[in-house]
Amino acid sequence: MNLKELIKFFREGGSYDSFYQSQSLNNDSEVIEIYMEKPFNIDNDLAFFEIENTKGQVEYTFNNIKYFNLFDFYYFLDAIEESNNGENSSLTNEVIAERLFHCAIYDA
Repeated sequence: MNLKELIKFFREGGSYDSFYQSQSLNNDSEVIEIYMEKPFNIDNDLAFFEIENTKGQVEYTFNNIKYFNLFDFYYFLDAIEESNNGENSSLTNEVIAERLFHCAIYDA
């Protein structure tokens, strides 16, 4: 699942619980972090890890693959909520993905 697909899922009413279940994530985790492999590209697949496993590291290796933290799921969900309000509701999923991606890569 890439960032555009993740945004589409939640903007079309996908639930946090169904997402957790589909990704085999622990519902009791303090927070889920969203990672990506380098070189960064907006169409790269995302990886989702519980913070209890990553310990909040910027770089996290899983199955011999090095991933880099973009943002946590709470930040992502806040962005989705904002995208559904008022004038932001007219933004396309692609525009939202580009803005989130830019923030994660260049403003972090």
